[in-house]
Amino acid sequence: MDWDYIIVGAGSAGCVLAKRLSEAGHRTLILEAGGKDNYHWVHIPMGYLYCIGNPRTDWMYKTAPDAGLNGRQLLYPRGKVLGGCSSINGMLYLRGQAADYDGWRQMGLSGWGWDDVLPMFKKSEDYFGGENDDHGAGGEWRVENQRLHWKVLDDWRDAAVAAGIPATEDFNRGDNEGVGYFKVNQRGGWRMNTAKAFLRTAKTDCLKVETKAHAQRILLEQSRCVGVAYEQGGEVKTARARREVILSAGAINSPQILQLSGLGPADHLREQGIEVARDIGGIGGNLQDHLQLRCAWKLTGAKTLNTMASSLYGKGKIGLEYVLRRSGPMSMAPSQLGAFSKSRDGLATADLEYHVQPLSLEAFGQPLHDFPAMTASVCNLRPESRGRVDIISNDPKVAPKIAPNYLSTEGDRRVAVDAIRQVRDIMAQTPMAQYAPEEMKPGMAAQSDEELARAAGDVGTTIFHPVGTVAMGAEDSAPLDARLRMRGVAGLRVVDASVMPRIISGNTNSPTIMIAEKASEMILSDARA
Repeated sequence: MDWDYIIVGAGSAGCVLAKRLSEAGHRTLILEAGGKDNYHWVHIPMGYLYCIGNPRTDWMYKTAPDAGLNGRQLLYPRGKVLGGCSSINGMLYLRGQAADYDGWRQMGLSGWGWDDVLPMFKKSEDYFGGENDDHGAGGEWRVENQRLHWKVLDDWRDAAVAAGIPATEDFNRGDNEGVGYFKVNQRGGWRMNTAKAFLRTAKTDCLKVETKAHAQRILLEQSRCVGVAYEQGGEVKTARARREVILSAGAINSPQILQLSGLGPADHLREQGIEVARDIGGIGGNLQDHLQLRCAWKLTGAKTLNTMASSLYGKGKIGLEYVLRRSGPMSMAPSQLGAFSKSRDGLATADLEYHVQPLSLEAFGQPLHDFPAMTASVCNLRPESRGRVDIISNDPKVAPKIAPNYLSTEGDRRVAVDAIRQVRDIMAQTPMAQYAPEEMKPGMAAQSDEELARAAGDVGTTIFHPVGTVAMGAEDSAPLDARLRMRGVAGLRVVDASVMPRIISGNTNSPTIMIAEKASEMILSDARA
């Protein structure tokens, strides 16, 4: 059966595209390599603890050993379920800063400035406070306040203000500098993912969703993409598209599929036994991510999740509160309080983001410590380091090599050192003194610039924001043009976080949804032409 459009990946971007294209009357097939989102932990906010690192919902990738992390490898979660990463992520609604998108426009990408993309954010938004100049209402993508506060986080907020970071109620007005509680993509204490928001609200007979349909390659005839080969139930199948194939498999899997299809750096493809269809060195390159430095403190006399969840009674109380009220720790995002700040004087906009949590643990997936503690993770929003994603086999089921190349520039190491010093300054302010904070990570033994840079490599970990691996650009060498069309291959677009030429200054999920909204308008406009 032929389709008008085939979308590969039912994640944050793919679900948006599927609804918009099918409701416009176009026969649309969406292929998802993962399964349905009928796992209960997908929908309970704290369920991310049981979805990340679970092969049912996570691709369970790992990075290559990274010199910037002192040789360590990192777990690299990616959603493997309807809704993609929106089904396992931190649920934080953040857009980035106006300067990010104006910067894209300055790179020659017409139509991608802040004034261009703000209507796209608002189009799908359903803001709890109603429509205003900054927010939309009535859309599919629900945005709410969190359903709990913590005194220790309120005190950290006051300490940040004392250290010179202004208080804010909204990080999404174009300049996100400030400290406050994050807004979240939830409805009434349940996670909102894009499968619920977009796929299941599509009012159309033109849409077909196939799960456990693992794309192997796109089908090329001369210089045109005509379909997709995918494996489902042990059988290799093909689907053909009359108009376009749209890759929305994410910043890791979209470049993987393209390289498996013969689109990528020619020499590397030949080494993997792939016939080269077109030499495009940029496919797989330009990988950018936010590296968070997990700074943690032991506290005295503080109520934190560590102490609340340290007994069966405490865990039972937490569960009961969620059952009865959809509130409490089971309703909370992984990070509740946030801050955006400048690492040094003279910067025009914030270049640091904090994710502050009333808990501590040795590493993600390990038990909470049995004493009061908190974590203030801080990341460089504008990293200079660039990495790559490349296939290491012509077998679609073999994970690609992910090499983020963290902290590989002097500029990134400088920001890391400044960030650790800044969070130490916040913890030293009067509002936190009542807790007698004792630094556990990175530890006060690290004091010099050299010691702090090495400590950053010891405590740094991904905050799950990979972008840029099939970037759009005004130059002919960029894989995509400003309309997200693959240069030199007709009938093929990429629409996901991989298209970002430079990473935005914040969490990447809602910007990916915005990209899909804008792409759907471009695709429908081209179809009418």
